[in-house]
Amino acid sequence: MSEPNRVLVVDDEPGVRDAVRQVLEYEGFEVVVAGSGGEAITRYPELQPDVVLLDVKMAGLDGLDTLVRLREIDPAAQVVMISGHGTIATAVQATQRGAFDFLEKPLDANRLLVTARNALDQRELVHENRSLKRRLDDRHHMVGESSPLVALVELVQKVGPTPARVLITGENGSGKELVARALHYASPRADGPFVEVNCAAIPAELIESELFGHMKGSFTGAFADRAGKFELADAGTLFLDEVGDMSLSAQAKVLRALQEGVVTRIGGSKAVPVDVRVIAATNKQLDVEIADGRFREDLFYRLNVVPIEVPPLRARTDDIPILAEHFRNQLVAQGAQERTFTDGALEALRQRDWPGNIRELRNAVERLLILAPDRAVTPADVDRLLPRVSEPEAEGGQRGAGLGIDAGSAATFESFKREAERTFLLAKLREHDWNVAETARALAMPRSNLYKKIDRYHLARESS
Repeated sequence: MSEPNRVLVVDDEPGVRDAVRQVLEYEGFEVVVAGSGGEAITRYPELQPDVVLLDVKMAGLDGLDTLVRLREIDPAAQVVMISGHGTIATAVQATQRGAFDFLEKPLDANRLLVTARNALDQRELVHENRSLKRRLDDRHHMVGESSPLVALVELVQKVGPTPARVLITGENGSGKELVARALHYASPRADGPFVEVNCAAIPAELIESELFGHMKGSFTGAFADRAGKFELADAGTLFLDEVGDMSLSAQAKVLRALQEGVVTRIGGSKAVPVDVRVIAATNKQLDVEIADGRFREDLFYRLNVVPIEVPPLRARTDDIPILAEHFRNQLVAQGAQERTFTDGALEALRQRDWPGNIRELRNAVERLLILAPDRAVTPADVDRLLPRVSEPEAEGGQRGAGLGIDAGSAATFESFKREAERTFLLAKLREHDWNVAETARALAMPRSNLYKKIDRYHLARESS
């Protein structure tokens, strides 16, 4: 049987304390009382009540000051204010200082019970949110002990608490989003929203609506007013991933939002103030993009207050066994087959090239957990289940359409088609120097589709 919820009643009138106690205890609450604000503050850490009912007017420390002190002790404290001389001004003050609700004397028993239960529901919601954030922290924290990673973590811890904008650079799959989340969680905005926008995955004609929102009827398909990502990230962090792929017109509006702290929805005339910390990321060389006229230099300097470069996995190979075990534990917790990695298997993973970086390694660990035949994954499993991708050979063997595919080794026609598509896309990306937008145009393919295929086939730019 679960323990009853505990309510702390704070009032300097014994009659009020006794009346409230009777109502609540009859409904199964555990009730403790305090005759002053000072007593409540002193006993709160020991009592750890679920809800506090707090009188506004008391001798000595009044209720509003007591409320502030209680919220300092426990920011999640659910405090309901009670007053025999309730005014709108007092209620507003109480709400501004963190009160959950405000009740007037004489107390109505039914409303008192409903308010207490609502406060309990709110406390439960706060605890669930905190638990979820802790799980997200566990999921998104950076794993490893290598010198490059330690230096990166130290930089994040130094920059995170500041309001500075950050530009994160690094190869695909190297963990730029993890760095952005770590910066958010290390900042005073950690309890605010973390809103991510993949600028490359959104068509150019929709990116401005996505970022700044729109008004109903402002364009075909705008069936209702819609807030953009800047508004949704208010009091939190906006992560602009692949910012180098943003259109020039959207760049101009982002620049204005950063300069003035306001956004205007498409089709709207009202400027909406936003309090947002912007973190951007790209795998492009923005100096080259600037020189070619594809990226605004003034926006670059606005975003690049603190640059952070994420090392590729090949620069931190000592972390590969640690990461493999980390991913194994994650995947098993999510329902994957329970298997262990032998020391030889971990070393085999460490010795491999990972052009797709951490993302590719995680996918490889998942494949091994699914397909390895025994409880322990061995080096032989690594070699058999993770074939190395080689460059197209000029001669020898039965090749597929000159694309470097061994047609004879394909088990089925579907697997041959998949490998042919993968090889073809890789060749085209290399041909266009891994410029996804140019490659998509050359292939007459929507850019979002190309990005999906890049993820599906774990394609990544090779190191030079």
